[in-house]
Amino acid sequence: MPVLSFCLDVPMPRFLTRLFVLASLVAASALADGLPPAHPVRMPGATAIALPALAASTVALAGALTSVDIDSTGTAVQSAVPVTFGQVFAPGELASGATLSGKLDDGSALPLQVDVKARHADGSLRHAIVSVILPTLKPGQHRSLSLFKAVPAPAAAPLTPASLLDKQFSAGVSVVLDGHTWQADAATLLRKQGASAWLTGPLAGEWLLHAPLTDADGAAHPHLAARFAVRASGGRARVDVTLENAWAFEPAPRNFTYDARVQVGGKTVWQRAGLTHFHHARWRKVFWWGETPQVQLRHDSAHLIASRALPNYDRSVIVSEAALSALQRAWTGPKTEPMGVGMANPYMPSAGGRADIGLLPGWAASYLLSMDARAAAPTMGTADLAGSWSSHYRDRASDRPVSLSAYPYMTVLGHRGDTRNPATGKFEAFPDCAAADACRTPYLHDASHQPAFAYLPYLVTGDYYYLEELQFWAMWNSFMSNPGYRESAKGLLKPDQVRGQAWSLRTLGEAAYITPDADPLKADFRRMLDANLAWYNSNYTDNPDANRLGALTHGFAVVYDKNTGLAPWMDDFFTAAVGHVAELGFPAAKPLLAWKARFPIARMRGDGACWITAAAYSLKVRDSADAPFYTTIGQVWQASNIPALRDLECASVDMARLLKLKEGEMTGYSATNTGFPSNLQPALAYAADAGGSAGLAAWNSFSERSVKPDYPNGPQFAIVPRR
Repeated sequence: MPVLSFCLDVPMPRFLTRLFVLASLVAASALADGLPPAHPVRMPGATAIALPALAASTVALAGALTSVDIDSTGTAVQSAVPVTFGQVFAPGELASGATLSGKLDDGSALPLQVDVKARHADGSLRHAIVSVILPTLKPGQHRSLSLFKAVPAPAAAPLTPASLLDKQFSAGVSVVLDGHTWQADAATLLRKQGASAWLTGPLAGEWLLHAPLTDADGAAHPHLAARFAVRASGGRARVDVTLENAWAFEPAPRNFTYDARVQVGGKTVWQRAGLTHFHHARWRKVFWWGETPQVQLRHDSAHLIASRALPNYDRSVIVSEAALSALQRAWTGPKTEPMGVGMANPYMPSAGGRADIGLLPGWAASYLLSMDARAAAPTMGTADLAGSWSSHYRDRASDRPVSLSAYPYMTVLGHRGDTRNPATGKFEAFPDCAAADACRTPYLHDASHQPAFAYLPYLVTGDYYYLEELQFWAMWNSFMSNPGYRESAKGLLKPDQVRGQAWSLRTLGEAAYITPDADPLKADFRRMLDANLAWYNSNYTDNPDANRLGALTHGFAVVYDKNTGLAPWMDDFFTAAVGHVAELGFPAAKPLLAWKARFPIARMRGDGACWITAAAYSLKVRDSADAPFYTTIGQVWQASNIPALRDLECASVDMARLLKLKEGEMTGYSATNTGFPSNLQPALAYAADAGGSAGLAAWNSFSERSVKPDYPNGPQFAIVPRR
């Protein structure tokens, strides 16, 4: 097997236990009825307890837009149980002027609070955070909350910080650094005027608070700062605590090692001695003041996918019991605690078997398709731990992730001279570390192998922390390159490897799509996305001199075989990312997708090519580094394959024998769920929708191949056409 520069996973073994068979039968039955497989998802901030592998699933009430399942994980009756979750909708599904109402599975109505965060271009609801309070929840009880279109009604007075402060709410974080104590107190911050409201209503009030850590004399630490998201609901409060070492332009950045402690209600709820907090990184913990709700939430996977906010993952894939158990076993130890990186590879640029590559990583795709708690824990937890990477640059002036509109010449590459802003005459370089080893970290991040950390978690929870994680990563991807190559404020992604452009475009598109309309960063993300799509369309889609293959050829694309070949799997990543952005509703992505669809379609169905090798590791696209690109896929196929193969009938027994494959099997590790054919699948799925009859024919050829991956053990590439 050759050494690969992408991520090739190894399928997990199957354990055909009685529990697996039962789980598969129940899940298959649920899918036949149009329901997601029934496994509970832990509500963020709730205490997890041992759960049965299976839970009941309730059909949404007639006329409902969607439903969310709520399962009790407690051993006692719970009263006034607060539940808050994120919900996404397709364009036109909930028109402007309408809102939501809720009913439980027995038909009883429950008041809802709907905090609208983003709308589609037609004014219809895109994303909202929904809050509800269940009057009672018995031990082990399963309820389903159906959501309906409704006419807005006058709302009761919203909760205020006084609702907590009058009850002696308290929470705080402190660190002991070099024998000196630094702290921040949430109640003190909550008393101050001007706390930013994230949720506003009678059922849930959430306030975003921030302050530097201060010592006993009130002096502020120059680097360490605390952030709280305090949510009052159901007579209790969720306390979301984040500690940051992330100021973008603070002189002498460095790592800090300290003893940390979080207190809620006067009690220590978490502590860690000797925690090394890396530069430009942050950590998060969530606790409850008052009784902790013992609940699990499960969204309707079919509705999430149908909204097109998420790719069209194949809902016939039933995530295996073996895969879910493996995720549960893996989610333990130091990697799951602050300054760990969870399921992500700590050295992103490394090759080898891994689950983090794709429009969604394997654990998140497993969660989406199963709604199982064992997949939810690593999905939400790894999103929490996305803060551990040194990619977090916060602007003191705006108190938000740094923006290219404010600092168009900032960069983590190049020389200080490259960062001079000619309009202001100022240098926008980030300060040097305090010493040569002051910023040493065991992790290395990049764009070319970057997981989709936080988009799905924000989509389904509405947690502000996840929103900012998405924004931090989208901004880092945009400013990490040299300002001259990215055209300063445009944030063009073209300087990176093709796979880096793919995953950066994915993250940028998601940030532009889901960032709240009232957030000033939304315009920045949209501007950068528009600039990138315009560049690709100008240089490819609308360029009569562009290659006729439908492949990216600029920058580092054609670097194989003495600069005559490219990696089709990287190009497939980019095509999939463009397809995802097009489905998110950005018009300029559609013509680019139509152009890009040519390449995967031609490799499967083009004249003179054979689909058996459509997912090759590299393809020759010109005779020499100075020669023009081939104009047909037939030329590509002839130049990329040995003479003995070129003389054989496509997909014949003789071809299979020569390639040492089964008849109808594709090259490139077709049985592996992260092999080259699996990398091709999302691109072909989008091409099938965008490429007319040719696209559908290409997909049909692909879907009829004889050897396919075992997606139940890792479904991150299990994307299918929508038609």
